[in-house]
Amino acid sequence: MSTPSNKKATHLQQLVNGLLIIVILGLLAFASTRFKTELDWTANKRNTLTASSVTLLKAMPDPITFYVFAPSGADIRRAVSEDLGKYQRVKKDLSIEYVDPSLSPQKVREFNISFVGEVVAEYQGRRENLTATTEQAITTALQRLSTSGDHFVVFIQGHGERGTADQKPDGYARFAQVLQDKGLKVQPINLVQTTAIPDNASLVVLAAPSAKLLPGEVKIIRDYVQKGGNLLWLTDPDAPAEPAELAQDLGVQWQNGYVIMPEYQLIGTGHPGIFAAINYPPNAVTQGLDMVTLFPFARSVGGQGADGWTLTPLLQTSEAAWLETGNIESGHVTLDDDDIRGPLNIGVTLTKMLDAPKADSADAQASDAKPRQQRIALVGDADFLANAYLGELGNQQLGINLIQWLASRDAQLNIDVKKAPDTSLFLPGWAMMSIAGFFVLLLPLGLLGFGVTRWILRRRR
Repeated sequence: MSTPSNKKATHLQQLVNGLLIIVILGLLAFASTRFKTELDWTANKRNTLTASSVTLLKAMPDPITFYVFAPSGADIRRAVSEDLGKYQRVKKDLSIEYVDPSLSPQKVREFNISFVGEVVAEYQGRRENLTATTEQAITTALQRLSTSGDHFVVFIQGHGERGTADQKPDGYARFAQVLQDKGLKVQPINLVQTTAIPDNASLVVLAAPSAKLLPGEVKIIRDYVQKGGNLLWLTDPDAPAEPAELAQDLGVQWQNGYVIMPEYQLIGTGHPGIFAAINYPPNAVTQGLDMVTLFPFARSVGGQGADGWTLTPLLQTSEAAWLETGNIESGHVTLDDDDIRGPLNIGVTLTKMLDAPKADSADAQASDAKPRQQRIALVGDADFLANAYLGELGNQQLGINLIQWLASRDAQLNIDVKKAPDTSLFLPGWAMMSIAGFFVLLLPLGLLGFGVTRWILRRRR
């Protein structure tokens, strides 16, 4: 028999246990409101900010404001708030202002709003209208807002170069659109018609001319470089290395031949003439780039750079590679004494520090009169940025990095948000038929058979 004292002790213990349970539940409830854990299992982690977006936000020191033009209580407000909330968690001075279009018609006109639910991003007095609030749309808009002034990328045309409006596989239409999405202005020019490179050009792109430039055009380009202009020079093994005078000025030589990669089967490129850059030598352009890039049929560049220039390898082959200087039409190549052994430089960068303009010059008045770095990049393959190859692995990111670096937009390097591959599900016909057959035929028949079987078994009892 239990004594009264034992009962009293049992009741006290039960009371203490109950109080402990209440305290634990209270602490758990408190912790659930103070701490939050999120798990993102989607491909490409599209529900959390990528490192590229975080890097961009850290490079924008001033406050950012998003204006959401939607009626009070509209579902679009909640959806936009969720999309922008990811950015607010990284940048504390990012604010969201909701505007009811029916109550603020003047603001609708001021912000050039064309539909309900439109979002406007504002930074340092500059505005960008968004038609979507995906991370790719938001980060791309912030990239355009992050830099003041126009950055013109001038493409030389008229000698068979890659065209910025050319939609064919070897054209540069896709690359030009990517640059425009990044806030850069693409401007093709013909030096016979223009006779000068615009003063507002951030850089000039010479993309594999297939014909010889006129002496006057060569002089214009050489003068541009001698005056401190930035240049991206691309060429192909089967294209003339024009202009040769410019290569001499820079202290480099385009080496004639095709780069051969004997380890192509191990890498899996499928052809010995396709160079796959897996690792990159130390260079500002590729710092932080961890993606493989592909270069179909490339040539190498030699030389140490002219006096005053610092040459840095950008793309470099292994020691096993070589430059095939003979005829490759037979489809069989071997390393011989006439070939150039690796490692070979497929791409290099050249840099030179320029003195600040004199205080009484026009250049000093148009700039902050500080010394700056002149930048030039040379790559022995123009196909890697063509429409047919731009989407391969890291080609687009490398192309963007080259342009951003040459335009002195170092804070924009390696900022490119990829589209999530799993936003849509596409199934072949046989898979659709299998799913339909299971739910329409097999599952109902299975349930019916199970029910009949149970009924028969119950009747036999």
